[in-house]
Amino acid sequence: MSGKLYLCATPIGNLGDITERVLECLKEADIVAAEDTRNSRKLMTHFDIHTPMTSYHEFNKYEKADELVGMMLEGKNIALITDAGTPAVSDPGEVLVQKCAEAGITVTSLPGASAVITALTLSGLSTRRFSFEGFLPREKKERKTILEDIAKDTRTVILYEAPHHLKATLDDLFESVGNRRISLCRELTKRYEEVMRTSLKEAIDYYSEAEPRGEYVLVIEGRPKEEIEAEAAAAFENLSIEEHVQGYIDKGMDKKEAMKQAAKDRGVSKRDIYNALLK
Repeated sequence: MSGKLYLCATPIGNLGDITERVLECLKEADIVAAEDTRNSRKLMTHFDIHTPMTSYHEFNKYEKADELVGMMLEGKNIALITDAGTPAVSDPGEVLVQKCAEAGITVTSLPGASAVITALTLSGLSTRRFSFEGFLPREKKERKTILEDIAKDTRTVILYEAPHHLKATLDDLFESVGNRRISLCRELTKRYEEVMRTSLKEAIDYYSEAEPRGEYVLVIEGRPKEEIEAEAAAAFENLSIEEHVQGYIDKGMDKKEAMKQAAKDRGVSKRDIYNALLK
């Protein structure tokens, strides 16, 4: 009978945030696979856990995943931890989970701390719909594509950023999305936790003088509804009402629905559209 993979969330700062279930799992697992064994050793020592550890990180994630899958197929239970937070989120653990799924190995997640959710709930921005982009790519072409997607996204967007890249990222965001609201969260759950709720322009001005410190989670306002409506209205200004309605008919709408949508686009009543077409 094969073993299992346990995804164990570890604290993102405050050690008191670890769950009893995770502590029990780390003690009972056959092996703990850690992103950085030196860093995780501090956690294990603090809670007096002596389970053997092995490294599993970005630079060995494929070959080591195969090795770990082999161990689980032999009956070993493995607990996976990252440096901080929930494994497999913007993390090499995603590869191990995929390989376990392919091999038919049971995977279970032991929930706990997550920088994404912690920052989102502190941001003061909309939490109903959001997207997580992790770290922006460094390669210029891919980075530009992602920033263009963020500019169009109506959901709240969450990014990770290192202090030495923060200023460049704020500049790129401002150039791509304009002066939207942003919450910059740092030192989450730690003694000097800080949440700066501001605008992109004000954040750029602030960090032109202040030096960024600590790892950041950036929570950015989604594209405002008013901006979308203004852009749509501008696009329809050059169309006659007949062309506007016909455009929707050409896309497969019946005439009634086309008139209704055109009225909504233009901010007028359906009767206004009907009367204009009669003329």
